[in-house]
Amino acid sequence: MKNEAYLSLGSNLGDRLGFLALAVSKLGCADLKVEKCSSVYETEPQILTNQPKFLNCVLFVKTTFDAFQLLKFCQTIERSVGKNKTIDFGPRNIDIDLLTFNSEKISTPDLIIPHPRMGHRNFVLTPLKEIAPDFTIGNRHIDQLITECANQKVIFFADMVD
Repeated sequence: MKNEAYLSLGSNLGDRLGFLALAVSKLGCADLKVEKCSSVYETEPQILTNQPKFLNCVLFVKTTFDAFQLLKFCQTIERSVGKNKTIDFGPRNIDIDLLTFNSEKISTPDLIIPHPRMGHRNFVLTPLKEIAPDFTIGNRHIDQLITECANQKVIFFADMVD
């Protein structure tokens, strides 16, 4: 599998941990292998704060998909798990964001790589650091970015169970 990507998963409705585990299991297929999965962290909602807490994790995957195929595949998984997001930044059973794809930079109406907000989200950075401790965004090390997001509480919740 020639392509590498990082994915961020989140859930804040129903069986949050169950939805994350189901999405991770459905992501594995002939064209995608989950190489690393972070622990699961509980976080407060960031923009629309009047909603349940989120559970989040980050995956490192290898795939034969190109970036757009991977995006479509993730959207298919979201629908199959029961994504029910009705408003941006609102509650949902599952959300899968494509953070990076190789070292590519993509900017289209449907996909922006690297994810434009990942460096400002501790719920992405903390689990990402767990599986990629030397990760950089631009020329900024992940430790620096986490320090800048220290006001965003991220609490260990559970190890991901396959």
